[in-house]
Amino acid sequence: MTAAVTTPADTPGAPPPGPASARIRQPGARSGRWRRGRTASAAAPPAVLLMAGHRLVPNGPGHLRSLVETFLPWTGLVVPALLLCALPRRSATAAVAAAVVAAVWCSLFGGTLLDKRADGGYLTVVTHNVDEHNPDPAGTARALAASGADVVALEELGDATATYRRILAARYPYTAVHGTVGLWSRYPVSDGGTVAIAPWPRALRATVHTPKGPVAVFVAHLMSVRFALGSGFGVRARDAAALRLAAALRAERLPRVVVVGDFNGTTDDRALAPVTSRLRSAQAEAGAGFGFSWPAAFPVARIDQILVRGVDPRSAWSLPATGSDHLPVAASLRL
Repeated sequence: MTAAVTTPADTPGAPPPGPASARIRQPGARSGRWRRGRTASAAAPPAVLLMAGHRLVPNGPGHLRSLVETFLPWTGLVVPALLLCALPRRSATAAVAAAVVAAVWCSLFGGTLLDKRADGGYLTVVTHNVDEHNPDPAGTARALAASGADVVALEELGDATATYRRILAARYPYTAVHGTVGLWSRYPVSDGGTVAIAPWPRALRATVHTPKGPVAVFVAHLMSVRFALGSGFGVRARDAAALRLAAALRAERLPRVVVVGDFNGTTDDRALAPVTSRLRSAQAEAGAGFGFSWPAAFPVARIDQILVRGVDPRSAWSLPATGSDHLPVAASLRL
């Protein structure tokens, strides 16, 4: 009599046949999701430290702090980079790292993305670095005249000054031009004079007499900055000009002040704090988004500013590109 042979499948409660890997959970299979993406996630701590601790970045040598603070919003690009690593590889580590960086970035810049524009403005101001190498200054002047602004401030006029005077005169009969900066207004202008921020005229101050009272308007073009390997971020001349402009603002007697122009720096750059700490940014209070203005082809920083004291920004926006390498920026102000 042949003895009966039992197989594992005949045994009550036995697991179904199949490869061992299908029946037995491999040790660490779940933890693999945490091991994957560790290398890419190493970018998260430096990004968080840079965002949260940018005020601790030393400014020398090479004015590193100014460079970091100028482009600080772009540290958020670490988030999509980490997500691109996390999703295909199902990396829990990279996903958590992306979430942490995103949370810190939103705590700093989330409010900037909100649309804070509102009605109720009375005085509309436009400022534009028109670029001395602008191939179409006449077209730029016509676009600015069509903007509907009450006051237009221009920087880097150069050899095209006469063109801007001629085209803008029809809509803006009152003007003050000093060196490479100029102011055109629908309302009477007086007390126009140079503000000495540089060895040559790069800033002016004038009183604009609106129907709701006088407003002191400053138009400034701070010195250009350069970045070079070895010397770093060259902002020394710009920062010195900012100190001189700040001194003129401290001496200003009118309660309503509007400061516009190309600052060659953002309001996040604390090297410009002598000016920006005494004023309010129209874009920050009444804009939608960062309002980057330079370079016009692909803006990466807002270096063209409309700053105020004694008036309330109601709306701020950018105008379409002209022949310049900057975008014009505008703000509606309540006096």
